[in-house]
Amino acid sequence: MPQPADLIRLSELPHDTPARLAEIRGGRHLTRRLMALGLRQGSLLHIVQHRSQGLVLASGEARIAVGTGIADKLWVALGATKPEGDPTTLSAPLDGAADLNRIDPQPGQ
Repeated sequence: MPQPADLIRLSELPHDTPARLAEIRGGRHLTRRLMALGLRQGSLLHIVQHRSQGLVLASGEARIAVGTGIADKLWVALGATKPEGDPTTLSAPLDGAADLNRIDPQPGQ
């Protein structure tokens, strides 16, 4: 986990700068709401749009609008990249979709 000095509030994150959600400094209710939206500690995100009352952020394929009050409770680490072994990263390209669904009738051979 990054040191507190390395963290900034989500509301201070520059537009389109990749970051990783490091801390949620809110209560259990806020944490649950964010988890329901697909945001949790360790999520990769970036700001898509700054709005007058908040911002729109992207995390994966999801776009989430949060108000300034919530954005001030979310602390991020800048310049985040996916760690090796991240299940969302493919280590080698797949040859075809047919290989994904292939069933071996005699396993172990």
